[in-house]
Amino acid sequence: MIYAGIDVAKDKHDCFITNSDGEVLFRAFTIQNNRDGFDDLFQKIFSVAKDLTKVKVGLEATGHYSYNLLGYLVDKGLATYVINPLHTNLYRKSLSLRQTKTDKVDARTIASMIMSDVNLKSYSDTSYHNEELKSLTRYRFDKVKERAKLKTSISRLVTILFPELEKLVPTLHMVSIYTLLSEFPSANAVASAHLTKLANLLETASKGHYSKDTAILFREAARTSIGSNMPAKSLELKHTIKLIQELDSEIDEIESEIKIIMDEINSPILSIPGISYRMGAMIIAEIGDFERFDTPDKILAYAGLSPSTYQSGQLDGAYSHMEKRGSKYLRYALFNATKFVCNWDPTFAAYLAKKRAEGKHYNVAISHATKKLVRVIYQLECSGQTYIKLA
Repeated sequence: MIYAGIDVAKDKHDCFITNSDGEVLFRAFTIQNNRDGFDDLFQKIFSVAKDLTKVKVGLEATGHYSYNLLGYLVDKGLATYVINPLHTNLYRKSLSLRQTKTDKVDARTIASMIMSDVNLKSYSDTSYHNEELKSLTRYRFDKVKERAKLKTSISRLVTILFPELEKLVPTLHMVSIYTLLSEFPSANAVASAHLTKLANLLETASKGHYSKDTAILFREAARTSIGSNMPAKSLELKHTIKLIQELDSEIDEIESEIKIIMDEINSPILSIPGISYRMGAMIIAEIGDFERFDTPDKILAYAGLSPSTYQSGQLDGAYSHMEKRGSKYLRYALFNATKFVCNWDPTFAAYLAKKRAEGKHYNVAISHATKKLVRVIYQLECSGQTYIKLA
């Protein structure tokens, strides 16, 4: 077997190639982060291994810096392993007590790790889908968070410009209300609007839900409004609504891409009532390969949902809190998915009710239901079975 270790950087990569006998085939050398550098690496590997099935290549997970090289190696048919830098660091320290760390040393360490076969799995189509899903779901998460902040700004601006409006509608964040405020971004603007124009705008935007009576109601409220006449705030309101509408479009596009990948993966997680493509995708993406975890409890620990332990002398923590370490995205997805599952599945609804009956706070009861959900997801993903809903 031939083993190649690569320490990835922004502009260049340090490489080291050896074989299973420990013979150094190519001492640490540097390639540039471009096509010529990639080809140079491949030619060196090919010169010592005509059979590429006998080659293993390892590189550290360094975010976006490793994507291009990783894609090149996988396209060439090389078994490629992506290693956590923390594991590389611990492995290097286990080999020597000396504090020696250079890029060339790291390249040799990575090759040695692959040679020792320390429970590593090669990058595969599944890994690719997980990376794609992780990028998309985290990107969507950030966009939704950004949209939520803008919606808070809408509420603040309406309180200044037309505070009475909020009491006349179920929520400000509707297409019809956004359309109204985009055209008439203050109480003064609504009050002076032509009734026919106002009525037609509301009827069209609400798809017939709001009639001329609603337009009259809005205009009368605007005429007696205490809202301020501030053109600068009105302009800010119009622009904020426009930004939210653009984000809505972007989020829809992201979700379409997520659905395509989830349909291709065909994960049994979607058979659980209450788990949508969005939450299911985030859970799958953040956990990755379920075989990395021996038990569901390790997934809980990875998500930071396992209780913390405090013990000193004869004192034990009587009230343990969640660690809240690990993946905040996974913790968010599991916690929110559990709420929906408890609404849609009778088994989980009964379990939540049982915990509530024991006197537990709602969030504590949900955390217990989350642990149950993780055990179910783990079983489904490992067995490939679909969820069976009990009547």
